Amino acid sequence: MSSHRFVYLLFAPAVLTVTRVAVAQTAASPATDWTAVEQALGRKGASNPGDVIKFSFPRGDMAVRVAGVQLRPALALGSWVAFKHVSDGAIAMGDLVLAEDEVAPVMKTLQSGGVEQTALHNHLLTESPRVMYMHISAHGNAEKIATTIHDALALTRTPMNAPSPAAPSPAIDLDTAMIAKVLGVAGKVNGGVYQEAVPRTDRVMEHGIEIPPSMGVATAINFQPTGGGKAAITGDFVMTAEEVNPVIRALTSNGIAVGALHSHMLEETPRLFFMHFWANDDARALAAGLRAALDQMKVKKASQP
Repeated sequence: MSSHRFVYLLFAPAVLTVTRVAVAQTAASPATDWTAVEQALGRKGASNPGDVIKFSFPRGDMAVRVAGVQLRPALALGSWVAFKHVSDGAIAMGDLVLAEDEVAPVMKTLQSGGVEQTALHNHLLTESPRVMYMHISAHGNAEKIATTIHDALALTRTPMNAPSPAAPSPAIDLDTAMIAKVLGVAGKVNGGVYQEAVPRTDRVMEHGIEIPPSMGVATAINFQPTGGGKAAITGDFVMTAEEVNPVIRALTSNGIAVGALHSHMLEETPRLFFMHFWANDDARALAAGLRAALDQMKVKKASQP
């Protein structure tokens, strides 16, 4: 055997191993590189479990009141879109907060760019001025989807400049530890609002793709302090059909009004219904009412305290 042949046999396995690693890293890189999407949307996204990146567009331009309470953007006025890589590109889902006069131009621009609407409706009652919520879905090239969404939002009064780096959220006038204990889920303070996300125990699928909770299929519960231990609450319960009316009974029997009941998606499995709610009352009492509603659902939470 020649010396060249011996050297080849000695190093070939190592070369093959390095090559395989390089190929694996190349194949994996699209699943973690969202640079083009961030550039198209003009801001950094937040990483979420399930290879999801989420972008927020708070409607800080809106001054909306419900029953005398001025809503913070983090309570009910936050547009968002989330992306997840799949084998043939990416899927995107989101919820755009719009004034009535913004609906038509946004819809036209999204449709022309291949971003579909899956719902258009209210989430609140008696708000002033009127707010509409447009749920969107797309599948394909992530950069093209992001560009289309950016172009649509640019037709609205949504602040489009990249936000400054987020400062640590100051404490708010709520006993958030108590709320977390009652609900059985730890939350976070964001923009002066205490936010909870409660995922379902079942897997949500659409077109053979699992939709992670962060793409809009977790129950969202938001508390905005209104003084004296009180809070305004809103959000949406994500339910299967048999859960809808038990949740309604649990909410309304605890003084929490139902503002809307509808779908957000088109072809998901299991079929999901989204129920929006509102109240402004003692935070502890409201947390107990919300927990009573969660107890009617298949969701991930701690045992009742």
